[in-house]
Amino acid sequence: MNGDENTMQISKLPIDFQRGSQRGREGRWAFGGLLGLALTASLLSWGCNKSETAEAAPTVTVQVGSAENQTIERKVMAEATLYPLEQASIVPKINAPIKKFNVNRGSRVHAGDVLAELENQDLLATKQENEGNYAQAEASYQQATAKAEQDMKLAKQELDSAQKLYDNRQALYKEGAASAKDADDASVALTQARNAYELAQKQLDVKVAEAQLAAAKGKNAEVEAGLSYSQIVSPIDGVVTDRPANPGEMASSSAPILTVMNVSQVIAKTHIDQQEAATLKVGDAASISVAGQPGSVKGKVSLVSPALDPNSTTVEVWVQAPNPGERLKPGSDVQVQMVAQSIPHAIAIPAEALLGSNGDNSVIILDNDNKPHKKKVKAGIRDGGEVQITEGLQGGERVVTVGAFALSQEDDPILAKTTVQVQAPKMPDEDDDDDE
Repeated sequence: MNGDENTMQISKLPIDFQRGSQRGREGRWAFGGLLGLALTASLLSWGCNKSETAEAAPTVTVQVGSAENQTIERKVMAEATLYPLEQASIVPKINAPIKKFNVNRGSRVHAGDVLAELENQDLLATKQENEGNYAQAEASYQQATAKAEQDMKLAKQELDSAQKLYDNRQALYKEGAASAKDADDASVALTQARNAYELAQKQLDVKVAEAQLAAAKGKNAEVEAGLSYSQIVSPIDGVVTDRPANPGEMASSSAPILTVMNVSQVIAKTHIDQQEAATLKVGDAASISVAGQPGSVKGKVSLVSPALDPNSTTVEVWVQAPNPGERLKPGSDVQVQMVAQSIPHAIAIPAEALLGSNGDNSVIILDNDNKPHKKKVKAGIRDGGEVQITEGLQGGERVVTVGAFALSQEDDPILAKTTVQVQAPKMPDEDDDDDE
């Protein structure tokens, strides 16, 4: 008997009760017995329905993934800006009109190539004048050198003669054959000859001529340097990316007239959190990708700054990569992905299958009969949509992804009776159809 029938019978009882009142006491006792039986039957029926409801096994539709034995990597991802491997903003060292350019924007150049020439007629005239001055100074130096050598030779001869005369007079004076005055005169002559020789040895005229020659040589070198500065030479291999001036305009030593970039390789510069930077080192594998462009370019971490940026308290990190086809353009905003850690043969599951937080993690696994079981696990590093499991799984288990949280909320007795239906994950086009 169901609940509706019981209700109908109970609702009819008042009518029977009115009739029973006319029949006397026996009728009332009979009615009371019927009422008790009806209520008892109704309560028993309701109790049976509640027990059946409590013991009914719920059915849950889920999606599953698997615990795979694979290589998992901890990656650091960040937005970055591209820079060329080398860049030279060429500023003239002299102020002069631009005579001509030998390159245009986009021209490929090599180190040492003459990119432009500045007017240098005044420098050529100065060079010619200095060459004359240098030749004159050199001739004066040679003349002074020859004269100094001759003077020193003569002074040496006079010194030798004075020395002999002095020695002779001293010998005669000791024998009494010469007077004291003769001996003193010989001594004075020797002193004068020695002073003359010492002066000749100093070669003062030669030193003056030598200084004049050095000055002329320096002036000549200065003019030569100025002439070389009129030739604008590329310091690196690369491509001309900017040429803001035109022939005839005045080149200034305060502004570049050409920019050359070496884009055979690029450097992606980014700033990341201190904790993430601490996991990176120079040489770590990395890649650079550009929004809207397929694929990525492989590179390596080339710099992890040892100091913090004082403005942002972040760490500057560089990723250097080859630039085949020069498709990566300096100045572009890109995304870098750096591998901070790589663990081979790791047990990995979809991240959405992991339940809990703060180290208290678990997963819902399905046995061969699709019966769900809750199992505690320990999580390791994350790699995008996957997470490493360091304890609790052996690999090959099926873990619940979609529906895992709902199953985790059930008590163990209910979970043991739960029936699971495994649903294949929807493809993106199926979601689009559902939206329509």
